[in-house]
Amino acid sequence: MSFTEFLIQNQKDIVSSLIRHIQLVGVAVAIGMVVAIPLGIFLTRHKKAANAVLAFVGMIQTIPGLVMLGFALIFLGIGILPALVVLGIYAILPILRNTFTGITEVEPSYIEAAKGIGMTKAQILYKVELPLAMPSVIGGIRISTVYTVSWATLAGLIGAGGLGDLIWTGLSTYNTNFILAGAVPSAIIAVLFSGLISVVQRGLTPRGLKGVRI
Repeated sequence: MSFTEFLIQNQKDIVSSLIRHIQLVGVAVAIGMVVAIPLGIFLTRHKKAANAVLAFVGMIQTIPGLVMLGFALIFLGIGILPALVVLGIYAILPILRNTFTGITEVEPSYIEAAKGIGMTKAQILYKVELPLAMPSVIGGIRISTVYTVSWATLAGLIGAGGLGDLIWTGLSTYNTNFILAGAVPSAIIAVLFSGLISVVQRGLTPRGLKGVRI
């Protein structure tokens, strides 16, 4: 059976797996944003703790995905929940690092000018620091999203579904059609998400920063 025939014959299952994959990625990245952005802001105000926290989060990122899924399986069982917990943890570091870096690299003169016109600390954060750091934050979200698309293929091992189901089925049955049906859409959505978020990133970049690589 050709790959085209395989796609036509199994289109419902493939589309279902694709939708589940996108859902896993979307929720995991959302978890990463909810945790990482406030934490990144907090660390810019407590820089003594920043190195330790960033090092700890980075250390967690070095743990292989299969090992993390194994721990999640032991404590949370099989299904979507352990997959989202692991994917959410992996999604944190790029967003956290870029949020921290983006805010700390805001020109001090801008902050001094804001203080000079009577802005409060909260106003400086929301009206000066975050808008200037937003391109960097969005860049972290883009990196996190692309990584999570690939990491989410492991979710099929613990019954969370997604394109990983097709890939692991193909590996276990030596069927390249299943492998391609999972791997090709995964690569495509990674490229599409990266491109879409890059457009958003450029749109949020202030004119004065257009020539700066983020």
